[in-house]
Amino acid sequence: MPNRKSPKQQNLVFERLMAMIATVNLCLVLFDLSYVPWRDFYLRNFPQITQIYDPIKGIENHRETTNYLNRVDALQEQVSQTGLTSPEAKAKLEELDRLSNEMVDSNPFAAVNKSGNFEKAKNRMRDRIGIESAKQSFSTFWSPEYLSQQGWNQEINFFNRQIRPLIATNYFRRIGENGELQDDFWRIDLPFILLFGIELLARSFYLRRRHPSFTWVNAILWRWYDIFLLLPFVQWLRIIPVIIRLNQSRLLNLQPLQQQINQTILANFAEELTEIVVVRVINQIQGSVRRGDLTSWLSSKENLRSYIDINNINEVEAIAGIFVQTIVYQVLPKIQPEIVAILRHNITVGLNQTPIYRNLHHLPGMGDMQTQLSEQLATQITNNLYSAVTAAMEDPQGAQLSSQLAQRFTAALGEEMQQKHVLEEIQSLLADFLEEVKLNYVQRLSQEDIDQILEQTRKLRTQAPLVDQGTVLPVKRES
Repeated sequence: MPNRKSPKQQNLVFERLMAMIATVNLCLVLFDLSYVPWRDFYLRNFPQITQIYDPIKGIENHRETTNYLNRVDALQEQVSQTGLTSPEAKAKLEELDRLSNEMVDSNPFAAVNKSGNFEKAKNRMRDRIGIESAKQSFSTFWSPEYLSQQGWNQEINFFNRQIRPLIATNYFRRIGENGELQDDFWRIDLPFILLFGIELLARSFYLRRRHPSFTWVNAILWRWYDIFLLLPFVQWLRIIPVIIRLNQSRLLNLQPLQQQINQTILANFAEELTEIVVVRVINQIQGSVRRGDLTSWLSSKENLRSYIDINNINEVEAIAGIFVQTIVYQVLPKIQPEIVAILRHNITVGLNQTPIYRNLHHLPGMGDMQTQLSEQLATQITNNLYSAVTAAMEDPQGAQLSSQLAQRFTAALGEEMQQKHVLEEIQSLLADFLEEVKLNYVQRLSQEDIDQILEQTRKLRTQAPLVDQGTVLPVKRES
């Protein structure tokens, strides 16, 4: 039995086919847009293309310049038959002299913006003859005396190599009934537009069947980029749907470029957002300091009408209690040897400064006694202090006294800070400090290596569990 392609494979084949058709259409559009500006290149290197495409753009040979070149060809034929000094050849030379003067006066190249080519031809003729006047240069060149003296073959070869290609670039372009330059590229582009239009309608119809809530506008805008394929103007924008289609059909991998573009946009956005958020927060803190909210909060949160309490707990007191308990039960036992060492050192220094002890120090055995005495005193003092602190912490009355001490400390601090001179000085210093933070550190935040942050974020994503693919990273269980 023949292998049948799955619906996904068939859809991929269709997408690739339409992507290649869109690419061909884009190439034709780009060629059409470049044809007139680059016609000299095509005429010089691919004359067959100009013969085919000139009628599409309404381009015809210019009568005056074409007749001029035809007269040169007729002169070459006449000289080959009767020679340069024959009456027939002299008549043709006089005719070329007259046509050259008329061409310089009328400048038939200006209508199609080819005046630069004609100026280049005149400059080359001036350099060849050595005369500043273009008319006199052409008149001298087409004279029997000059051609005989310089050599007919040499000069006519110069004209055919250096002058003829520049004059041949001139052309005449017809104007349509709409008053614009004739351009029949729409005849080539119309079949592509119809094909893409039918495709867009079919896709919209399919989307509406899958999503009944979609309107026709929603369905069409689902593939908004395909609309550029239907526009007969700004045709260069078709590069957008072509690139998207090539990427979707997997004919072109744009994932690295897309990531770089997203990273660049996100980096710029993150930089601006960082500045806005940080400056906004600092401004709010400055405003609170200037309004005196900070000192009021230190004295009593209840005095703030706009302050919202979510748990009926004085967070400052609670944090202070946790901090004190951590120090008493966790930190002090670990640093007790260091405290004992400091006390022992201070006791030893104090004893050495006592005159009686210094006199006794010379007696045998007093050195060891000093060491033991200092060790015992330091250990005893440390144990007594630690026992007193823990007892006060565990005693309900001691805990209440500690709480009263904290409350009284907060109240006293608030009262002293509410003194006018203290309050004003603190507010001024805090406001200036926050302003310095904005000036010195916010710019550093905005200039931080956002690319490095995004790279770290990308690594975190790649290391996350692949839930969508059904893969779950193993989780270590503690025994």
